Amino acid sequence: MTTTTMQTKTASAQRKSFKSPDETRAFKGKGKLELVKFGDTPFARATFEPGWRWSENVKPIAQTDSCQTNHLGYVLEGRMHIKHNDGTEIDVGPGDAFVVAPGHDAWVVGNEPMVSVEFQGAANYAKPS
Repeated sequence: MTTTTMQTKTASAQRKSFKSPDETRAFKGKGKLELVKFGDTPFARATFEPGWRWSENVKPIAQTDSCQTNHLGYVLEGRMHIKHNDGTEIDVGPGDAFVVAPGHDAWVVGNEPMVSVEFQGAANYAKPS
């Protein structure tokens, strides 16, 4: 029996910039999600404008009663309030790392955009189903 080994070459280091994202998804009227992808691994920068609310600006895209994405991210600027279906509520702001399970609504707090980087949850977020 003969065994064949396939070798693939992968770069030992890669860089991409959010200045030229691989994909951009607009939220309905108030912000956007920019994705850079390394193979099947997406990283996202999300910009939520003042007045943004998941139930108003992403629900029409997702077509679910609440956000069903599991988020793992880091806040660069601005503030967001997150209210989970089980009643749990948190605020996140600059310098905060966060994890949020599926089943929540969220909205920008204050008059400045909330900008975050997401390490998990970006693949299907704000993508029409």
